[in-house]
Amino acid sequence: MYSLNWQTIHTVFLDMDGTLLDLNYDNQFWRHHLPKRYAQQSGLSIEAAKAILLSRYEDMLGRLEWYSVDYWSTQLDMDVGVLIAELTHLIAVRPYVNEFLYALRQHNKRVVLLTNAHQKSISLKMQHTQIVHHFDCIVSAHDLGLPKEAAEFWHKLQAVEPFKAAHTLFIDDSLSVLRSAAGYGIAHLLGIYQPDSQAPPTESDEFRTIHSFREIMPPLPR
Repeated sequence: MYSLNWQTIHTVFLDMDGTLLDLNYDNQFWRHHLPKRYAQQSGLSIEAAKAILLSRYEDMLGRLEWYSVDYWSTQLDMDVGVLIAELTHLIAVRPYVNEFLYALRQHNKRVVLLTNAHQKSISLKMQHTQIVHHFDCIVSAHDLGLPKEAAEFWHKLQAVEPFKAAHTLFIDDSLSVLRSAAGYGIAHLLGIYQPDSQAPPTESDEFRTIHSFREIMPPLPR
């Protein structure tokens, strides 16, 4: 169990993919399903298509375009917004997420979904998981024009979702994003031990990680 002083936390920022939702969906889509569809369209072998796409992904890491459904639709001349709906059976909420979100509401915390995901991806996943009602606000990095990895992102976020860094908890599965948040001064930072349930855990001693939200569940008010 990881002890949090919930009395000092007023705002909770939560990442979506790999944090609230199992990253298996995204990994399966981008690493396997999209290359398969790209191979079919381009007349390439799946191995060749995968090599091309993985190389292009790597070139875009850390940039907002990497997360943009519209960007990849244009680049690949494919409707990625349609293709992402072909694997909805893999979209899954991580253990104890609903219970955790419910408990936060009972404690009157400001609960914000803070994600690099494109709006089309957010819409699909909220429709499938039905967790949207738990949030006071949903902020996509695409709304701000910068990914969460960028230091300036947090300054822009203040303009649309004011918060006090000393009283904010932020949970994200990305080390680079957590480093950016730490640089801004967010006091309470947690990572995710195993973002993809079908892949090995993320090994790092840089930030405390949780296996499930049960470990940090605030007690329900009596």
